[in-house]
Amino acid sequence: MDQQISSDALDQAVNLIVNKMASQATVESDEIRSVIEEVVFQLPIFKTFSLIEKGNVAEIIFNRMCAYDVLQAHLDDTSVTEIMCNGYQSIFIERNGCLQKTDTVFYKESQYKALLQRVASEVNRKIDFSSPIVDARLKDGSRVNIVLDPVAINGPILTIRKFNASVYSLEELYDLKTMTYEEMLFLKQAIIERKNIFISGGTGSGKTTLLNALCQEIGSTERIITIEDSAEIVIKGLENVVSLEKRDANLEGLGEISIATLIKTALRMRPDRIIVGEIRGSEAIDMLQAMNTGHSGSISTGHSNSPKDMLNRIETMVLSGLEIPIQAIRQQIASAIDVIVHIERLKGGQRKISSIATVNGYGGNGYDVDYKVLNKGEIDGL
Repeated sequence: MDQQISSDALDQAVNLIVNKMASQATVESDEIRSVIEEVVFQLPIFKTFSLIEKGNVAEIIFNRMCAYDVLQAHLDDTSVTEIMCNGYQSIFIERNGCLQKTDTVFYKESQYKALLQRVASEVNRKIDFSSPIVDARLKDGSRVNIVLDPVAINGPILTIRKFNASVYSLEELYDLKTMTYEEMLFLKQAIIERKNIFISGGTGSGKTTLLNALCQEIGSTERIITIEDSAEIVIKGLENVVSLEKRDANLEGLGEISIATLIKTALRMRPDRIIVGEIRGSEAIDMLQAMNTGHSGSISTGHSNSPKDMLNRIETMVLSGLEIPIQAIRQQIASAIDVIVHIERLKGGQRKISSIATVNGYGGNGYDVDYKVLNKGEIDGL
């Protein structure tokens, strides 16, 4: 836009639009656009703007009132995978696996805080001094996290991880060099043989992408139950799929449905396979019991630095909800998990499987873990 629009001019236009629509009980988005365009084209403060510039102003106002304000352009950009607002004037994005600071800023902090309140209300959550953290899923499947000050020292923080509707096959991930050909064949066979698979890795390493790819290999006659904190699993080509999503407590602290509760419920739904998006806490107990009681072929993910670290973290998660001897826990884990696939994000943003381990049991010297060497030369050389 050649001409700069001031914050006061935008506020004046927004107030006039709100007053015009105040008498209407419900207003459709098309009606809102019409009122916005009418106001923008009539207000004297915009009289020197060209038709194109007035159209751009109308879009800015619509995004502020009905969308995600200055962030909407990044949400519409398919190359952007994550948006991070470190306060209202420091906004970063992740594009193609790389972080970069943008020129995008909110005009003022009150505008930014109004967006945070609107986002929280859309997911039926309260965000204030007494409840300064919100972690939820937007309507399009994107995951949103809000942390208010003073918990966030440098101002309110907003992080949006955009939902990726694209689902890759194992072949496509091989083409992207996420795995070697031998690793692809190994994982296909593991699904066929109904191995219990755990995918480990750090935040943004591609765990869910790999999980979705593995799910595409499941037979069309099987009944799948997916369980998630925020729905991200996409299974194409299968009809008998039931998706369950965790529910947080309401404003009164009631109505929570935990991952552990959903796993127990899934066992009564005649599943052939149970797919849990991510194990984070004591629900690990229920997942292990499911794997150990005839529900082979289950898949889940977790945060860790290596396959062995994943085993240690699962031990800790089980101990957080169950007081039994550590040796018994380790035997349960070794019996339940067959394969651990560790995936990493490299410096340039490339996601790659760094190791695949089979868990063969547990003995006096610890877990019997066999690291598969599957043509790793092409990865080690990077």
